[in-house]
Amino acid sequence: MLTAEEISRVTIFANLDRGACERLAQAAADISLRSGEYAVAEGGERALFAVLKGRIEAVKLVDGIERVVGERRPGDIFGEVPITLGTGFPVGFRAAEQSRVMQIEPHDYHAVVALEPDVGKEVGRLASERIGGTGGLQGLAAEPPAPRAIVVGHRLDPSCTELRRFLDRNQITFSWVQPDAPNAAQQWGGPLPPEEDCPVIRVVDGKTVVRPQLRRVAELLDLGTEPVAAEYDTVIIGAGPAGLAAGVYGASEGLRTIVVEREAPGGQAGTSSRIENYLGFPSGVSGEELASRALQQARRLGAEILVTREITRLDTAARQVHLDGGDVLRAQTIILACGVAWRQFSVEGFDRLRGTGISYGAAPSEAASTHGLDVHIVGAGNSAGQAAMFFSNHARSVTILCRADGLEKSMSRYLIDQLAARSNIHVLCRTEVVGAHGDTSLEAIDVRNAATGETSRLQSDGLFVLIGADAETAWLPPEIALDGHGFVLTGPDVRAAGRWGLERDPYLLETSAPGIFACGDVRLGPVKRVASAVGEGSMAIAFVHQYIRDTEDRLDDGVAAQAVKSARH
Repeated sequence: MLTAEEISRVTIFANLDRGACERLAQAAADISLRSGEYAVAEGGERALFAVLKGRIEAVKLVDGIERVVGERRPGDIFGEVPITLGTGFPVGFRAAEQSRVMQIEPHDYHAVVALEPDVGKEVGRLASERIGGTGGLQGLAAEPPAPRAIVVGHRLDPSCTELRRFLDRNQITFSWVQPDAPNAAQQWGGPLPPEEDCPVIRVVDGKTVVRPQLRRVAELLDLGTEPVAAEYDTVIIGAGPAGLAAGVYGASEGLRTIVVEREAPGGQAGTSSRIENYLGFPSGVSGEELASRALQQARRLGAEILVTREITRLDTAARQVHLDGGDVLRAQTIILACGVAWRQFSVEGFDRLRGTGISYGAAPSEAASTHGLDVHIVGAGNSAGQAAMFFSNHARSVTILCRADGLEKSMSRYLIDQLAARSNIHVLCRTEVVGAHGDTSLEAIDVRNAATGETSRLQSDGLFVLIGADAETAWLPPEIALDGHGFVLTGPDVRAAGRWGLERDPYLLETSAPGIFACGDVRLGPVKRVASAVGEGSMAIAFVHQYIRDTEDRLDDGVAAQAVKSARH
């Protein structure tokens, strides 16, 4: 329990009278921390802390790596910036050793300041120091994170495009050297690799790999590719919004949780340049930022995240997940959050030019490669509108090609208004792409006007296709019931399809295989919104708990029945 004497040993409270110290001792929380435990995470709600014992590190996540940017010792405070500005914590604070801190809530702090204005002045002065100067938050923000890798490859090389997209989606800062750039050798730091070896990646420790597989890149960058255990309470397949939400809630509620992702966390939402209508972000948030925050949160709470791992087989009876490479994960429950993939275009020239000017989806990382070019986007939904807005900051012109009469039925009003306000964004309605041309890269596209039937050729330096999505379920075993479009049936839909064999009803998100759940876009019926996917991911964990409890109860009943039977004999 805090005492007035301990309060008075905190520097800013040294001049408080005994009565004020006693009131503060009664109001403040007394928190003991183990080494590595956080007093408050980055982004946490405002409060003022003081160190009573031990040592506290200020930690900032930069480019996926935790950096220690300061420390506090007994008598020091932290939280002066949030308490002064009314913001969340710009950095996290964790114990570097066994420590003890006191936490003062904002209303208690302001009560002290009302009686002792000098305390508020001192906290404000400290906040100003923390924010300003090269050693403060401004200096930290102005200091660009050192690249963790350098990549050599051509803009229109599909392998280089795939590598750059992978690094971006995993929040890895890297330098990209185009071999034909005037200072390419200087950027690389020596003679460039031969053309036939590109793309080439070199990581910060000096290891260089030519034409790397993504798994090898993930291993070089310690992204997490190997499970640490063989048995889990729940295995989550897919790390989009639904999968990450399930990971956060599962880990936070004490479940042994692992998330397996084929490429990179974030799903389709992670490639969105801007999500304007996600609750709690009044200025909008990029898909990358949202995915990054969710990933940090899941890892901090104890969820394992594997990337670049494919599922080769799902054994529904044994609830085993077989990974490429031979690893087998055994689980009490499995959550399918594998999402959807961009729908493919069956148009002459598309397959040949894919990756050399034609892309499915539109990751923000590709915007820089459109600088000064004329690009086209096929699609009429929010994803297409967001991509057009982002690319218009780089490209000379962006043209949206839409088969419908207008965008009103498929795109949010705020996006339509934003598109109309950009002078270099154009919209062609009742128009479809019927051909693509170019020798080694995209040079032009053929479009047909649905009203007149006329076909014309447009010069194009880049074509991004966002025309809807198909469920990623071709790999699932037949025990998992699907609808005619490949989406997973759950809950009442499973029973209605005659695919449920137990006496009890399936849980709302339970598939036709008991103990296996589905959430997010892969499931039949949900609204295709990030918020609904996050909600379903958290809801899936509630059903996981219920399933585990029911299973344990049945086992207990079976043991009891066997004991009675044995006693009778």
